[in-house]
Amino acid sequence: MSSEVNDPNPDTDHAMGSQIRKHEGDGEPRTAPEKSPLATVEGIDVSGHQGNVDWPGHWNQGKRFAFVKATEGTTYRNPYFAQQYNGSYDVGMIRGAYHFALPDVSSGAAQANFFVDHGGGWSPDGKTLPGALDMEYNPYGDTCYGHSPGSMTGWIKDFSDTYFHRTGRYPVIYTSTNWWNQCANGDFSSTSPLWIARYAGSVGSLPYNWGFHTFWQYSSTPIDQNSFNGGYEQLQAIARG
Repeated sequence: MSSEVNDPNPDTDHAMGSQIRKHEGDGEPRTAPEKSPLATVEGIDVSGHQGNVDWPGHWNQGKRFAFVKATEGTTYRNPYFAQQYNGSYDVGMIRGAYHFALPDVSSGAAQANFFVDHGGGWSPDGKTLPGALDMEYNPYGDTCYGHSPGSMTGWIKDFSDTYFHRTGRYPVIYTSTNWWNQCANGDFSSTSPLWIARYAGSVGSLPYNWGFHTFWQYSSTPIDQNSFNGGYEQLQAIARG
């Protein structure tokens, strides 16, 4: 029997932000936050919980990028990954994959390799974003997965360096300020774009040493809603590397 889980199961498939909402709440707004005078691009993220996604429908609602869950730990693969990842690309979106980290079950390098081997790679086609590392509260127990801030930082660096070695890009890091301040103390601001989770009308304070956010997950209704902090050409530039 294979050790890889290939069916959507709430006990093994954790959507991006699911544990942040559990611990920090899913506040307002339920729709797009007040528009910044600066350019932004709207997008979504999906996991196995969404099943087959209506990509033309989201495109028609103005969504121009998407992140798709590929893997979790070193055992789970999203069974809908192909439909979601390829479907977002085919409709015209800039897309990327994400990995839900479980830092207590295996090394950062092992999880980075599993991620890249199962959909989390990058290509300089102008339509593929570097993969995202989802760092949030432990769905199974201890908030910081048994790590001190120093050892958690080492785990993230192990993942990040391995991902860079495999793809030539550093991963986007997704997290909440509250979780990061409890569980990590490293500075990744010079290598990894920040994807901040905060369900409110503004991004608020950011994790250690990041001066700005690149992506912002601001709501989970009716699906995870995200905003890119810049114009479409800037989003394309990140995709191109």
